[in-house]
Amino acid sequence: MRTQTLGRGLEVSAVGLGCMGFSHAYGAAMDDAEATKLIRYAHEQGITLFDSAETYGTAEDPHCNEVLVANALRPVRDEVTIVTKFGIHFDFEHDEPPYPLHLDSTPETIKRSCEGSLKRMGLDHIDLYFQHRIDPNVEPEVVAEAVGQLIAEGKVLHWGVSEANEDYLRRAHAVTPITCIENRYSMMARWHESLWPTLEELGIGYMAFSPLANGFLTGQVKKGMQANFDGKAGDYRANMPQFKDENIEKSQALLDLLDEMASAHGCSVPQLSLAWMICKKPWLVPIPGSRKAERIAQNAAAGDVLLSADEIARIDTALDGMDFEVFGGNAAAKK
Repeated sequence: MRTQTLGRGLEVSAVGLGCMGFSHAYGAAMDDAEATKLIRYAHEQGITLFDSAETYGTAEDPHCNEVLVANALRPVRDEVTIVTKFGIHFDFEHDEPPYPLHLDSTPETIKRSCEGSLKRMGLDHIDLYFQHRIDPNVEPEVVAEAVGQLIAEGKVLHWGVSEANEDYLRRAHAVTPITCIENRYSMMARWHESLWPTLEELGIGYMAFSPLANGFLTGQVKKGMQANFDGKAGDYRANMPQFKDENIEKSQALLDLLDEMASAHGCSVPQLSLAWMICKKPWLVPIPGSRKAERIAQNAAAGDVLLSADEIARIDTALDGMDFEVFGGNAAAKK
Protein backbone atom coordinates (compact mmCIF):
# COMPACT_ATOMS: atom_id res chain seq x y z
CA MET A 1 0.00 0.00 0.00
CA ARG A 2 1.20 3.51 -0.68
CA THR A 3 1.74 5.87 2.24
CA GLN A 4 0.65 9.33 3.35
CA THR A 5 2.54 11.66 5.69
CA LEU A 6 0.89 13.16 8.76
CA GLY A 7 2.43 16.41 9.92
CA ARG A 8 6.15 16.70 9.52
CA GLY A 9 7.38 13.18 9.07
CA LEU A 10 4.91 10.63 10.47
CA GLU A 11 4.58 8.23 7.53
CA VAL A 12 1.65 5.82 7.69
CA SER A 13 -0.38 3.63 5.37
CA ALA A 14 -2.79 5.54 3.12
CA VAL A 15 -5.67 3.77 4.90
CA GLY A 16 -5.70 3.19 8.65
CA LEU A 17 -7.93 1.01 10.81
CA GLY A 18 -10.39 2.54 13.25
CA CYS A 19 -10.55 -0.01 16.06
CA MET A 20 -13.39 1.48 18.13
CA GLY A 21 -16.05 -0.76 16.62
CA PHE A 22 -14.47 -3.93 17.95
CA SER A 23 -15.38 -2.87 21.48
CA HIS A 24 -17.68 0.15 21.42
CA ALA A 25 -20.61 1.92 19.71
CA TYR A 26 -21.60 -0.83 17.25
CA GLY A 27 -23.40 -3.21 19.55
CA ALA A 28 -21.89 -5.78 21.92
CA ALA A 29 -18.10 -6.00 21.94
CA MET A 30 -16.52 -8.63 19.70
CA ASP A 31 -14.83 -11.71 21.05
CA ASP A 32 -11.19 -10.77 21.71
CA ALA A 33 -9.78 -13.70 19.76
CA GLU A 34 -11.83 -12.86 16.66
CA ALA A 35 -11.03 -9.16 16.89
CA THR A 36 -7.32 -9.96 17.29
CA LYS A 37 -7.41 -11.99 14.08
CA LEU A 38 -8.96 -9.07 12.24
CA ILE A 39 -6.43 -6.54 13.53
CA ARG A 40 -3.56 -8.80 12.50
CA TYR A 41 -5.23 -9.41 9.15
CA ALA A 42 -5.41 -5.65 8.62
CA HIS A 43 -1.66 -5.44 9.14
CA GLU A 44 -1.16 -8.24 6.63
CA GLN A 45 -3.12 -6.11 4.13
CA GLY A 46 -0.59 -3.30 4.54
CA ILE A 47 -2.31 -1.18 7.19
CA THR A 48 0.15 0.37 9.65
CA LEU A 49 -2.05 2.93 11.45
CA PHE A 50 -4.33 1.66 14.24
CA ASP A 51 -6.64 4.00 16.15
CA SER A 52 -7.85 3.35 19.70
CA ALA A 53 -8.77 5.39 22.80
CA GLU A 54 -8.87 4.90 26.54
CA THR A 55 -12.68 5.19 26.42
CA TYR A 56 -13.39 2.65 23.68
CA GLY A 57 -14.81 0.02 25.92
CA THR A 58 -17.84 -1.24 27.81
CA ALA A 59 -19.41 -0.48 31.15
CA GLU A 60 -17.81 -3.69 32.46
CA ASP A 61 -14.37 -2.98 30.96
CA PRO A 62 -14.06 0.70 29.95
CA HIS A 63 -10.50 0.40 28.58
CA CYS A 64 -10.68 -2.96 26.82
CA ASN A 65 -10.05 -1.63 23.31
CA GLU A 66 -6.59 -0.31 24.17
CA VAL A 67 -5.62 -3.69 25.58
CA LEU A 68 -7.05 -5.53 22.58
CA VAL A 69 -5.20 -3.37 20.04
CA ALA A 70 -1.86 -3.46 21.85
CA ASN A 71 -1.95 -7.22 22.41
CA ALA A 72 -2.91 -7.88 18.78
CA LEU A 73 -0.08 -5.73 17.45
CA ARG A 74 2.65 -6.76 19.87
CA PRO A 75 4.35 -9.12 17.37
CA VAL A 76 4.66 -6.25 14.86
CA ARG A 77 5.05 -3.34 17.28
CA ASP A 78 7.98 -1.80 15.40
CA GLU A 79 6.05 -1.82 12.11
CA VAL A 80 2.94 0.08 13.20
CA THR A 81 1.70 3.41 14.54
CA ILE A 82 -0.57 3.00 17.55
CA VAL A 83 -2.94 5.84 18.37
CA THR A 84 -4.81 6.42 21.59
CA LYS A 85 -6.54 9.37 23.26
CA PHE A 86 -7.20 11.23 26.51
CA GLY A 87 -9.68 13.80 27.71
CA ILE A 88 -13.11 12.17 27.97
CA HIS A 89 -14.90 9.53 29.96
CA PHE A 90 -18.39 8.09 29.84
CA ASP A 91 -20.93 8.00 32.65
CA PHE A 92 -21.62 4.27 32.65
CA GLU A 93 -24.02 4.70 35.57
CA HIS A 94 -26.53 6.07 33.08
CA ASP A 95 -29.36 3.64 32.32
CA GLU A 96 -28.39 2.76 28.74
CA PRO A 97 -26.29 3.99 25.80
CA PRO A 98 -25.48 6.45 24.43
CA TYR A 99 -23.84 7.29 27.76
CA PRO A 100 -23.30 10.92 28.84
CA LEU A 101 -19.85 12.25 28.05
CA HIS A 102 -17.62 14.11 30.52
CA LEU A 103 -14.67 16.25 29.39
CA ASP A 104 -11.46 16.57 31.42
CA SER A 105 -8.15 17.73 29.96
CA THR A 106 -6.53 19.11 33.08
CA PRO A 107 -2.75 18.48 33.21
CA GLU A 108 -3.23 16.04 36.08
CA THR A 109 -5.74 14.01 34.10
CA ILE A 110 -3.56 14.03 30.97
CA LYS A 111 -0.58 12.67 32.91
CA ARG A 112 -2.71 10.06 34.69
CA SER A 113 -4.36 9.00 31.43
CA CYS A 114 -1.01 8.62 29.68
CA GLU A 115 0.42 6.51 32.47
CA GLY A 116 -2.73 4.38 32.47
CA SER A 117 -2.63 3.81 28.72
CA LEU A 118 1.07 2.94 28.73
CA LYS A 119 0.55 0.42 31.52
CA ARG A 120 -2.54 -1.18 30.02
CA MET A 121 -1.01 -1.42 26.56
CA GLY A 122 2.41 -2.54 27.74
CA LEU A 123 4.13 0.24 25.79
CA ASP A 124 7.08 2.46 26.59
CA HIS A 125 5.67 5.24 24.42
CA ILE A 126 2.51 6.24 22.55
CA ASP A 127 3.10 6.94 18.87
CA LEU A 128 0.29 9.46 18.39
CA TYR A 129 -1.69 10.81 21.34
CA PHE A 130 -4.89 12.78 20.78
CA GLN A 131 -6.92 15.06 22.96
CA HIS A 132 -10.20 13.26 22.32
CA ARG A 133 -12.40 16.36 22.58
CA ILE A 134 -11.71 19.98 23.46
CA ASP A 135 -12.33 20.76 27.12
CA PRO A 136 -13.84 24.28 27.29
CA ASN A 137 -12.57 24.66 30.85
CA VAL A 138 -8.88 24.18 29.98
CA GLU A 139 -6.99 26.55 27.71
CA PRO A 140 -5.24 25.00 24.68
CA GLU A 141 -1.87 26.32 25.85
CA VAL A 142 -2.26 24.41 29.12
CA VAL A 143 -3.11 21.18 27.30
CA ALA A 144 -0.23 21.64 24.86
CA GLU A 145 2.25 22.27 27.63
CA ALA A 146 1.15 19.16 29.51
CA VAL A 147 1.51 17.00 26.40
CA GLY A 148 4.83 18.69 25.63
CA GLN A 149 6.13 17.45 28.96
CA LEU A 150 5.13 13.89 28.03
CA ILE A 151 6.94 14.29 24.71
CA ALA A 152 10.04 15.58 26.50
CA GLU A 153 9.93 12.50 28.75
CA GLY A 154 9.75 10.20 25.71
CA LYS A 155 6.31 8.88 26.64
CA VAL A 156 4.62 10.39 23.58
CA LEU A 157 6.13 10.85 20.10
CA HIS A 158 3.42 12.89 18.35
CA TRP A 159 0.21 14.55 19.45
CA GLY A 160 -2.96 16.00 18.03
CA VAL A 161 -6.50 17.17 18.70
CA SER A 162 -9.74 15.46 17.73
CA GLU A 163 -12.64 17.65 16.54
CA ALA A 164 -10.26 20.61 16.42
CA ASN A 165 -11.07 24.15 15.30
CA GLU A 166 -8.70 26.76 13.87
CA ASP A 167 -8.27 28.96 16.93
CA TYR A 168 -7.58 26.02 19.21
CA LEU A 169 -5.11 24.54 16.72
CA ARG A 170 -3.12 27.72 16.34
CA ARG A 171 -2.87 28.36 20.06
CA ALA A 172 -1.92 24.78 20.96
CA HIS A 173 0.47 24.40 18.03
CA ALA A 174 2.38 27.51 19.10
CA VAL A 175 3.25 25.79 22.40
CA THR A 176 3.81 22.17 21.31
CA PRO A 177 3.72 21.51 17.54
CA ILE A 178 0.76 19.36 16.51
CA THR A 179 1.29 16.46 14.10
CA CYS A 180 -2.31 15.69 13.21
CA ILE A 181 -5.97 16.35 13.84
CA GLU A 182 -8.64 13.65 13.93
CA ASN A 183 -11.96 15.06 12.75
CA ARG A 184 -15.05 13.63 11.12
CA TYR A 185 -14.80 13.68 7.32
CA SER A 186 -16.61 11.93 4.51
CA MET A 187 -18.46 12.77 1.32
CA MET A 188 -21.44 13.47 3.56
CA ALA A 189 -19.53 15.50 6.17
CA ARG A 190 -17.25 18.08 4.54
CA TRP A 191 -17.53 21.04 6.88
CA HIS A 192 -13.95 20.68 8.17
CA GLU A 193 -12.53 21.40 4.71
CA SER A 194 -12.47 25.01 5.93
CA LEU A 195 -9.47 23.98 8.10
CA TRP A 196 -7.32 22.89 5.18
CA PRO A 197 -5.49 26.19 4.59
CA THR A 198 -4.54 26.26 8.27
CA LEU A 199 -3.37 22.64 8.22
CA GLU A 200 -1.19 23.29 5.17
CA GLU A 201 0.22 26.49 6.68
CA LEU A 202 1.15 24.78 9.94
CA GLY A 203 2.16 21.42 8.45
CA ILE A 204 -0.53 19.40 10.25
CA GLY A 205 -2.06 16.15 8.96
CA TYR A 206 -5.68 14.98 9.06
CA MET A 207 -6.95 11.58 10.18
CA ALA A 208 -10.54 11.23 9.00
CA PHE A 209 -12.83 9.29 11.31
CA SER A 210 -16.15 7.95 10.05
CA PRO A 211 -14.90 8.26 6.44
CA LEU A 212 -17.74 6.03 5.24
CA ALA A 213 -20.35 7.98 7.22
CA ASN A 214 -20.62 5.25 9.87
CA GLY A 215 -21.15 2.63 7.17
CA PHE A 216 -23.62 4.54 5.02
CA LEU A 217 -21.12 4.74 2.13
CA THR A 218 -20.51 1.00 1.99
CA GLY A 219 -23.10 0.71 -0.77
CA GLN A 220 -25.09 -1.73 1.34
CA VAL A 221 -27.63 0.64 2.87
CA LYS A 222 -31.31 -0.16 2.35
CA LYS A 223 -34.56 1.21 3.67
CA GLY A 224 -35.76 -0.44 6.85
CA MET A 225 -32.29 -1.43 8.04
CA GLN A 226 -32.16 1.02 10.95
CA ALA A 227 -34.67 -1.13 12.83
CA ASN A 228 -31.97 -3.82 13.01
CA PHE A 229 -29.57 -1.61 14.98
CA ASP A 230 -29.96 -2.31 18.70
CA GLY A 231 -29.53 1.01 20.49
CA LYS A 232 -29.94 -0.57 23.92
CA ALA A 233 -26.98 -2.83 23.14
CA GLY A 234 -24.86 0.21 22.34
CA ASP A 235 -25.26 0.44 18.56
CA TYR A 236 -25.15 4.19 17.95
CA ARG A 237 -26.43 3.80 14.38
CA ALA A 238 -29.93 3.28 15.82
CA ASN A 239 -30.15 7.06 16.26
CA MET A 240 -28.07 8.30 13.31
CA PRO A 241 -30.14 10.35 10.88
CA GLN A 242 -28.52 9.09 7.66
CA PHE A 243 -30.03 5.64 8.23
CA LYS A 244 -33.62 6.87 8.46
CA ASP A 245 -35.67 5.81 5.46
CA GLU A 246 -36.45 9.37 4.36
CA ASN A 247 -32.77 10.32 4.42
CA ILE A 248 -31.72 7.20 2.54
CA GLU A 249 -34.11 8.37 -0.16
CA LYS A 250 -32.64 11.89 -0.08
CA SER A 251 -29.14 10.44 -0.51
CA GLN A 252 -30.00 8.27 -3.51
CA ALA A 253 -28.42 10.70 -5.99
CA LEU A 254 -25.11 10.36 -4.15
CA LEU A 255 -25.33 6.57 -4.07
CA ASP A 256 -26.14 6.49 -7.79
CA LEU A 257 -23.12 8.68 -8.59
CA LEU A 258 -20.83 6.45 -6.55
CA ASP A 259 -22.19 3.31 -8.24
CA GLU A 260 -21.49 4.83 -11.64
CA MET A 261 -17.95 5.98 -10.87
CA ALA A 262 -17.00 2.84 -8.95
CA SER A 263 -18.10 0.71 -11.90
CA ALA A 264 -15.99 2.83 -14.25
CA HIS A 265 -12.94 2.31 -12.04
CA GLY A 266 -13.54 -1.39 -11.41
CA CYS A 267 -13.68 -0.82 -7.67
CA SER A 268 -16.33 -0.87 -4.94
CA VAL A 269 -18.33 2.08 -3.66
CA PRO A 270 -16.46 2.26 -0.33
CA GLN A 271 -13.13 2.07 -2.14
CA LEU A 272 -14.14 4.99 -4.32
CA SER A 273 -15.31 6.94 -1.24
CA LEU A 274 -11.96 6.43 0.48
CA ALA A 275 -9.87 7.06 -2.64
CA TRP A 276 -11.72 10.36 -3.12
CA MET A 277 -10.14 11.72 0.06
CA ILE A 278 -6.76 9.97 -0.16
CA CYS A 279 -6.18 11.45 -3.61
CA LYS A 280 -7.16 14.93 -2.47
CA LYS A 281 -4.29 15.57 -0.09
CA PRO A 282 -1.03 13.69 0.74
CA TRP A 283 -1.63 14.36 4.44
CA LEU A 284 -5.21 13.05 4.62
CA VAL A 285 -5.73 9.51 5.92
CA PRO A 286 -9.11 7.79 6.42
CA ILE A 287 -9.47 5.30 9.27
CA PRO A 288 -12.53 3.15 8.47
CA GLY A 289 -13.44 0.35 10.83
CA SER A 290 -15.05 -3.01 10.20
CA ARG A 291 -15.77 -6.33 11.86
CA LYS A 292 -15.45 -8.26 8.59
CA ALA A 293 -12.20 -9.43 7.02
CA GLU A 294 -13.45 -8.89 3.48
CA ARG A 295 -14.34 -5.27 4.26
CA ILE A 296 -10.96 -4.64 5.87
CA ALA A 297 -9.20 -6.02 2.80
CA GLN A 298 -11.43 -3.97 0.52
CA ASN A 299 -10.79 -0.78 2.49
CA ALA A 300 -7.04 -1.38 2.47
CA ALA A 301 -7.08 -1.79 -1.30
CA ALA A 302 -8.64 1.67 -1.63
CA GLY A 303 -5.14 3.02 -1.17
CA ASP A 304 -4.34 1.77 -4.66
CA VAL A 305 -7.35 3.38 -6.40
CA LEU A 306 -6.25 6.54 -8.19
CA LEU A 307 -8.66 9.34 -9.02
CA SER A 308 -7.72 12.31 -11.18
CA ALA A 309 -8.16 15.91 -10.10
CA ASP A 310 -10.99 16.20 -12.64
CA GLU A 311 -12.78 13.18 -11.16
CA ILE A 312 -12.46 14.55 -7.65
CA ALA A 313 -13.77 17.92 -8.83
CA ARG A 314 -16.73 16.21 -10.49
CA ILE A 315 -17.63 14.48 -7.23
CA ASP A 316 -17.22 17.68 -5.21
CA THR A 317 -19.39 19.65 -7.61
CA ALA A 318 -22.10 17.02 -7.37
CA LEU A 319 -21.87 16.98 -3.58
CA ASP A 320 -22.22 20.76 -3.46
CA GLY A 321 -25.65 20.40 -5.01
CA MET A 322 -26.87 17.70 -2.65
CA ASP A 323 -28.69 18.03 0.65
CA PHE A 324 -28.68 15.10 3.05
CA GLU A 325 -28.71 14.48 6.77
CA VAL A 326 -25.75 12.86 8.49
CA PHE A 327 -24.66 12.29 12.07
CA GLY A 328 -22.85 15.43 13.18
CA GLY A 329 -25.05 17.90 11.34
CA ASN A 330 -26.73 18.87 8.12
CA ALA A 331 -24.23 18.56 5.29
CA ALA A 332 -25.67 21.39 3.24
CA ALA A 333 -25.73 23.78 6.18
CA LYS A 334 -22.15 23.12 7.23
CA LYS A 335 -20.24 23.05 3.96
